[in-house]
Amino acid sequence: MKRFVNALEKVQITVGLLFLCLFFLVILLQIVTRYMGISVIWTEEVANYSFIWAVFMGAAVMVNRREHFNFDLLQRKLKGKGKVSLNIFNDIVLILFNIVIFLLGIQIVNEFWNYTWATIPEMKMGYIWIAIPIMAITMIIYSAAHLMQHVKMVTDKEVRG
Repeated sequence: MKRFVNALEKVQITVGLLFLCLFFLVILLQIVTRYMGISVIWTEEVANYSFIWAVFMGAAVMVNRREHFNFDLLQRKLKGKGKVSLNIFNDIVLILFNIVIFLLGIQIVNEFWNYTWATIPEMKMGYIWIAIPIMAITMIIYSAAHLMQHVKMVTDKEVRG
């Protein structure tokens, strides 16, 4: 499972980085064309939608690295079984939350799939909104991997205190 999670994280980092680079390049193109007095109307939409993908992919990776959605104050205070119990609680809350996000994301994708971009009518909005269920399902995978690791710690009696 750990190898799969690491590979999934690398894919998400790559996708997020590609969309972040696209965002940067399109913004740069927008600046240059405005300076030259040329109107390139599609740059704003491409920049917005590429940024959305970059943020959603990055948010999922941060969940895997446990740098997102954390009760930090309690984490630092607790030790042993208390800390592991808090981690298990966090993992379960994240899984439940992301199941809801996944289901709502699927509804959004279905609802808006055939809507088109204003400046590029050949592009469907579904390609943008599908980032939500992708983010949610990968967050579920990451949180489930963490949950299994924490439960294993409790069952192996590795935790004292």
